[in-house]
Amino acid sequence: MITSSASVFGANAGAFRLQKASADPPGGGVGIRGERFADFAQGKDFSMSMTILVAGATGQTGLQVVRYLIDRGAVPTALVREDSDTTALPPGVSRREGDLTDLPTDVCHGMDAVIFAAGAGGSSSPEMTDAVDRDGAKRLIDLARQAGVMRFVMLSSIGADQPDPAGDLAHYLKAKHAADEYLMSSGMTYAILRPVALTDDGRNGEPILGHGVDKAATASRADVAHLLAEAAMTGQLDGLAQNMQSA
Repeated sequence: MITSSASVFGANAGAFRLQKASADPPGGGVGIRGERFADFAQGKDFSMSMTILVAGATGQTGLQVVRYLIDRGAVPTALVREDSDTTALPPGVSRREGDLTDLPTDVCHGMDAVIFAAGAGGSSSPEMTDAVDRDGAKRLIDLARQAGVMRFVMLSSIGADQPDPAGDLAHYLKAKHAADEYLMSSGMTYAILRPVALTDDGRNGEPILGHGVDKAATASRADVAHLLAEAAMTGQLDGLAQNMQSA
């Protein structure tokens, strides 16, 4: 069942710059080094009244996604569990109750876009990782497609492009890989962001995308959230799966 509360938000559009090393296919870069966002996204959809469902809206990255969407004039809706701590959400943000392990069928109704910024994380049990990062993401993709959602933006992880990863995060990356592949084959308009290790630093303003990303670098949650929000609103990363780091 959907429960919601609405609010009207002001618009505050800002520009940022994108950098990359070379023009690459999905998994690579976006084309032009140092291009201003306002120029790069010319001709894209800048609708300021988009309704966007944010899964993981109460998490460290998801909260920043919600705030950026509000700043840009969009209308975010937070997907929250019954026991979620919603005290940090901005006042008046709409909410829809649902657990990624058991989503209501109408959870995406009325949404223009969905941002998946949730995750059990690499430190969770394999069972919970599969239930949330793989199966929960797949279920949300299915429901978004059935509801006619225009765009699905996925927060993934560096290394999720590999079908058989190794190391301590192997199970987590396999789950993310499966979800990414499912989204890319779903027929939906999609964008996938694969950041390197996350930090709590503020916005740098010049995130780097593509195969030139240093896997040993870091990405601030602020930069990640900003890119997710802009990808959902403008379509600047449509059809791409991008590695990402902060400059």
